[in-house]
Amino acid sequence: MEAAGPPGRPRAPGRVLTAIRADIACGCENGAIAPAAVTSTQLASRLSQRRRTDPGRRWIWVVMSVLATIGAIDTGAITLKRWGILGPLICPGGAGDCDKVLNSAWGSLFGQPLSLFGFLAYAGVLVLSLLPLVLQGDARRDLLSRSRWALFLLTAGMAVFSLVLMAVMLFKIKAICAFCILSALLSLSLLVLTLLAGDWEDKGQLIFRGLITALLVGITGIAWASAMERPNVATGPGMPIPVSSTTRPGVMPLAEHLTAKGAVMYSAYWCPHCHEQKELFGKEASAKLKIVECAPDGRNNQADLCRAKNIQGFPSWEINGKLDSGVKPLQKLAELSGYKGSVPSP
Repeated sequence: MEAAGPPGRPRAPGRVLTAIRADIACGCENGAIAPAAVTSTQLASRLSQRRRTDPGRRWIWVVMSVLATIGAIDTGAITLKRWGILGPLICPGGAGDCDKVLNSAWGSLFGQPLSLFGFLAYAGVLVLSLLPLVLQGDARRDLLSRSRWALFLLTAGMAVFSLVLMAVMLFKIKAICAFCILSALLSLSLLVLTLLAGDWEDKGQLIFRGLITALLVGITGIAWASAMERPNVATGPGMPIPVSSTTRPGVMPLAEHLTAKGAVMYSAYWCPHCHEQKELFGKEASAKLKIVECAPDGRNNQADLCRAKNIQGFPSWEINGKLDSGVKPLQKLAELSGYKGSVPSP
């Protein structure tokens, strides 16, 4: 290393550069050890990490969070309505088709509204898209590397299953539900944004995992949809599923009392919950009830009456001039109608 010149006299640029090169070459400056040389692999890794945390992609995570929130509100509202916590929902295009879709055999899974599982999926996407906006530094980089595949697989599964549901809605139920279409569009949009947000270095692995996910979800969804399909009875389309249970002792007097009080059950032939309500009475007692068919394509329907009554869900009971929707236990019907006799427990 060259000694410094006299005080106040500037060193020539060439000599300064030579000194710096010498310091780097010998690996020391003022006794400090110089950092080790950076290999091309390490440099590529650092550049890749910088790209993954590029603030320019922050907008993608923001948009994903907003879309996931909309999806959670959409499916959450449907779930609360199906649980009877919320009142009727305003469905663009009319509530009839939405009720037909949401209350159909394909509207439930494991005894719960299908919308509940959609809500959980959107909630998962919301959490995974919010964390990169909250965390910083190494924690954020580690999260992105681990969560991007989870986001991709989740949104890919949601998009494929939404397409299966769209096919069921159009070709099996033959009705249009605006809430379902919105959910399908949100799922597809989230998948596209996930692909834009990730730094997919191995495109082959991305395509392979995407195809496997699509096949598994698609095959499972089609099998589920086929298993849930209920064929029309021998009397033809537009007829409800026949009641198979036998009326238990003590149920027939309740059915006769409800009819005598003018109680009416508003139903739709395709509604599984209406069938569930009839099964509680049994074949013989349900025949005594006054049941109004509300589906416009149902046999002997009174759709105009149902519209005049503003029936929003099935089944709906009208007892003593008051409407109450949802499947009702026999004890509840006895209470609402003022029946004093004994009613068998469920």
